Amino acid sequence: MTIKKHLPNALTCLNLLCGCVALTLILANNSVLAPSSSLSASASFGPLAEAAYLIGLAAVADFFDGLVARALHVSSPIGKDLDSLADMVSFGVVPGAILYKLLQLSLPNNLPTWLAYLAFTVSIFSALRLAKFNNDARQSDSFIGLPTPACTLVVASLPLILLHDSFGLASFILNPWVLLGLTVLLSGLLVAEIPLFALKFKNLRWQDNSLRFVFLLLSIGLLVVLQATAIPLIVLLYVLLSVLRPAVG
Repeated sequence: MTIKKHLPNALTCLNLLCGCVALTLILANNSVLAPSSSLSASASFGPLAEAAYLIGLAAVADFFDGLVARALHVSSPIGKDLDSLADMVSFGVVPGAILYKLLQLSLPNNLPTWLAYLAFTVSIFSALRLAKFNNDARQSDSFIGLPTPACTLVVASLPLILLHDSFGLASFILNPWVLLGLTVLLSGLLVAEIPLFALKFKNLRWQDNSLRFVFLLLSIGLLVVLQATAIPLIVLLYVLLSVLRPAVG
């Protein structure tokens, strides 16, 4: 066996490791308080932000594991199954845990605490999304429904936005109805019959990849101007561009 055969699975395992460590940071964090409390925003949201950075690394590893497998011609059924299992942790359980923590924080005393557990609806629909993807021949070159990494990046951006709060969005994000509404919206998008383009470049010709190039250029511009606040807007842009123009291979 050559080393190259194991490179894609090593990247998948890195994805899984990042998800596991992120989960420990989220669930071990009992100091998340509102920014108006005596603790600084860094102390309040720092551990969740660290988890978000790890999920960003997991997303990079997830993007490259399939790319490397195809480039080296070492794709395998085991690699496909391992990828889904790793994704379920990093892009299924983790976003549910982040939303759970934020809902715990935002729920007022007059609402039942069990509402926070509704955050894991995202985890359930992520599992449905991954199972559907593995058994849907239509999704070889494009997607039907929001990919789990995109969903997770939206959720993971929330602690980053709260940590700096450059645009004064903390009170909006920490509204329990906003968080519950986001949970429902993301859960629905995960399994929606909406064709979405994939960032898979078969070549670098503009005519074959114009939609991808436009999306990447707009995304970079948004990130430069808005930083973490741009992430939900980028995912929204991704959905809108896909809906306004049919998905391409």
